Amino acid sequence: MKRQDDRLIPVLLMCAQVVVWPGAALVRGDVPSASVLLVAALVAGSVTAALFLRRTRPVAAFVLVAVACALGAGPLPTGAMAVLGTAGVALALFTVAAERDTFTSVLCVVALAVWQLLYGLSLHGISERDGLDLVLTALLYATACGAGLLVRRSRRARRAAEQRLKRAESERHRLPATERRRMERELHDVSAHHLTAVVVTAGAALGLRDRRPELADEALRFAVETGREVTRALGAVRAPSPSREELPSPRERLLDLAAGFRRLGGPVDCEIDALPDGAVADAAYGIVREALTNAARYAPGARTRVLCRYGDTRTDVVVTSAAPPAGATAHGAGLGGGRGQAFLRSRAREAGGTLTSGPTADGGWEVRAALPGRTAAPVEWSVPRSHRLAQVTAATGLVLQPLLPTLVIRAEETSNGTQVSAGVLFALLAAAQAVALLWLRRAPRTARAVLFGLAPLWPVAMAAGGYTGPVLLPPGLSMLATCAVLAADAARAAAVGPPAAGNRPGVFPRSVGPVAAVAVHAAAASAAVLGRGTAVPGWVVVAGTTAGACLAAGAAHRVGTLRGRRDRAARGTREERLAAWTEEAVRDAWAERRRIAAGLETTVLARTADMVAEAEAGRLDATAERAREALAAMRALLDTVREGEAERALRPQPTLQALDLLAHQSRATGRDVEIRLTDRVPEHLPTAVDLAAYHAAETVLATGGEEPAVVELDVDGGTLTLTATGVPGAAGPAVRERLAARVTALDGTLTTGPAGTVRLRLPLAPGATAGTVPEGAHGGPAPRDAPDGLPPDVTPAAEQGDEEKRER
Repeated sequence: MKRQDDRLIPVLLMCAQVVVWPGAALVRGDVPSASVLLVAALVAGSVTAALFLRRTRPVAAFVLVAVACALGAGPLPTGAMAVLGTAGVALALFTVAAERDTFTSVLCVVALAVWQLLYGLSLHGISERDGLDLVLTALLYATACGAGLLVRRSRRARRAAEQRLKRAESERHRLPATERRRMERELHDVSAHHLTAVVVTAGAALGLRDRRPELADEALRFAVETGREVTRALGAVRAPSPSREELPSPRERLLDLAAGFRRLGGPVDCEIDALPDGAVADAAYGIVREALTNAARYAPGARTRVLCRYGDTRTDVVVTSAAPPAGATAHGAGLGGGRGQAFLRSRAREAGGTLTSGPTADGGWEVRAALPGRTAAPVEWSVPRSHRLAQVTAATGLVLQPLLPTLVIRAEETSNGTQVSAGVLFALLAAAQAVALLWLRRAPRTARAVLFGLAPLWPVAMAAGGYTGPVLLPPGLSMLATCAVLAADAARAAAVGPPAAGNRPGVFPRSVGPVAAVAVHAAAASAAVLGRGTAVPGWVVVAGTTAGACLAAGAAHRVGTLRGRRDRAARGTREERLAAWTEEAVRDAWAERRRIAAGLETTVLARTADMVAEAEAGRLDATAERAREALAAMRALLDTVREGEAERALRPQPTLQALDLLAHQSRATGRDVEIRLTDRVPEHLPTAVDLAAYHAAETVLATGGEEPAVVELDVDGGTLTLTATGVPGAAGPAVRERLAARVTALDGTLTTGPAGTVRLRLPLAPGATAGTVPEGAHGGPAPRDAPDGLPPDVTPAAEQGDEEKRER
């Protein structure tokens, strides 16, 4: 809200107060004295000025407004503070609830209500009229506080939804580039690391061929093993999938990495702390791997020290290599593509850290990275316990203040009668209703039963206390609390939407709440009217009160329904945008992955296969030459990896290998999504099953929600089972219809269980077993006639995408 809006409402309240008093008194010819006008001007000015600051200092503004109104209530005539004392205090309470936490809001309401109660008791006890006034005042305060809490919750939910949309939109444009950078970086790391080791080993063996001929055989065996490892590693780069087995810890991975470089002849000393899995561990591994690769290239035989310290505030990763020994030949010099330092800095930056590198005093080289530590993650601000204690102390002092005059002022003698005032009974009943409303979310059935059970007690309280005021006012207060419950139920039902077919409840469970509310409150109002005595026939009274209760319940239900539909429409719009952006981001990123993977088939992998063939044939010179050619092909591929954007127009349909991209996009919007594949899921599935399973996972995750979701895939008896948990929106009729269309086409089954669980069973194609690769499935060898050098699954996937677009 803008600044002028903050000023407008207090000014309007002050104008309304002037119209009520002294405007009405002046119209009647009753001119107030100058002293009274002065006091009224001081109080009104103080209240208005305090309300100006209600956004920035809500609690202080509330206290100032309450104190000013209390001081002005004594000397000023009746009505002089009617508007500012009610609407002003309610506005201040509303602002406290909207801008501060729930504890502070409830503390302010309770302290003010109890203070007014004790103030009235200390002066003249509590009578019928005073008790009813107190109930109405407390109801006003509670309504203002509740409205503020609802506004704060809605505002917080809206900000969270907007933040999710903002992150999703940003990730939509970032994910394809991120995937391209990931593959570019992994290609560089894997190829440079392994192939550089082959070049260094072969060069050393060739240089010592005459003196140590046994090194040639070792270098050939190393080339064969490394070539196969390159093929396997690049296959993982092309299609990273969820973990099927327990991976080693980050510390073990770093130690294995250092051991691999020791086998190349370079002494490596390690001091590595245990690291948790995550971005920091991945960044540390990539930095150490690149630094050791550079040391093997440019300083063979130099002693290298790897230090990894995981602390509370930061994680230090330092790789220091000494100057190369005299006479050492750098066989790997000149093999780099000049991207290593940029990749090092990008790894550190993506993990939230910094990196520096440069020469040391003794002629060596040092890479130093500072990454986040244990407490680097942002934490939510929590209110200190001393602050809460100060709040409670201040509220207690305010509540006990009205009792101080009783110590010095002699109370008047009162009657020793045993009759209880109606005001006391009304206050107790209203307090019980308030407690029931507070328990509505945690125990809805019990709260409704308590509210319905309290409704018949209001006529009893009227008769027991000798109430002579408006007869329909006490039952109306009870109906007001029940209407709040009916509105909340209607809003919740409308926000969820209609139930799925087969889960539709009967008519009685849905209508029992409003019918019971109307019956109970109509009976209570009829008893109150008939108990007072009236000349109107009883059936007219019953019909009138029933009609009034029906109108109140219907209005509450309508208000709640409209609010629920509005929330559902807004949520549906957000979910549609999230789903569309997720689909677009994943498809673009998948296109980038498949395009680069196609380039790998004819560049690095082909030359690596030639290197392995030469090594198996025992030709060491040719093996070293093929390794250098593979490195050159890798550099050429990295140089052209950003080209070929026109191929993205093909947009191949993602398969299960794109689940990591889908999970990444979902996590970017703030939702924790985990993908699990059991050991029984084969590497290759029939194309139709592969596509249907991916799109089913995409559909269930697109149903929205902020709770963590898990998608698990398993194969048993020739059937692929996809189980998704944490997706309550997937039980809706629209989502079930889309899922059923995909499942039915493959003769599968779809079931929805409790607690947001969806299970799909897709039979594998006839003749397809766990070890076979169906024609056109992803991951198979690229045929020679594949169009545009793309993987073999592009053509059938694109055709499948056209069919899906026609369906939509």
